[in-house]
Amino acid sequence: MRSLETYSRTVGQKALGWYVDPEGDWQELDDAGWDHIRLKLLERSSPILRLRDTPSGVSQYAFDYYGKSLDSPLFVNNPGAVCAVSFCLPPEYLETHGPAHVCELALELAAPLPFNSGHASFAFNSLMQLPGGSAELRQWCFRYPGMNIQTLEDTAWDIGTRVQGAYWLTFLGQPVLGELGGASVLRARLSSPDISVRELEGGRAVVTLGEWPEAGDTEEGRELPLHRELARILEPWLHQRQNPWNGFTQEDMGRWERRFLD
Repeated sequence: MRSLETYSRTVGQKALGWYVDPEGDWQELDDAGWDHIRLKLLERSSPILRLRDTPSGVSQYAFDYYGKSLDSPLFVNNPGAVCAVSFCLPPEYLETHGPAHVCELALELAAPLPFNSGHASFAFNSLMQLPGGSAELRQWCFRYPGMNIQTLEDTAWDIGTRVQGAYWLTFLGQPVLGELGGASVLRARLSSPDISVRELEGGRAVVTLGEWPEAGDTEEGRELPLHRELARILEPWLHQRQNPWNGFTQEDMGRWERRFLD
């Protein structure tokens, strides 16, 4: 709830004007709506929340939370299931405020969260469930390896304590950071001067790859060497999806997950 309040205060409360009610319908996010959101986050078991700037089309601002009561019978035998949250910004926000501001915002959002891992990067903002959406996305994702593909709900079912990949900002908590030897050992293993490691409270750290996030472009030879350097170190802990995305084959998934390794 503190992270959501930070996000709303920073981008402006009007940026999140709609939410999904218990019946699955979009409702305006008025004072009563915020009371509903707080109740679900603070008092309900396994809440699912979706907040947007618009109830139709692709949103520019978005908050998603997929909560899980991990001691319930539904999850107790699934060690890969986790709670997951995402905060989305349009690229214009980055262009207006600059990468230092976005980095500090990400750190402020992450501070109250007991995360195992997380990241901030450019991402394809798409409706994959629409006919042809996945095929269009597949066409572009291999050209721009620095882009993320937003599948938070699916990822939260099997990522466990592993790491999704190497991104502009890669947040590392336990147990991965401990198994790496801690922030100081990780920093010593990274040779590029453009990669920084910042130690955070609670045995956590954030790795930053350059000043600005980059999408890369394989057709123009922009292969993102900083991402490759970090991915090689994180390889033993990288998440491997159990099922491919709609429209992707298992071979496609393997190629995507190893795009900085092969």
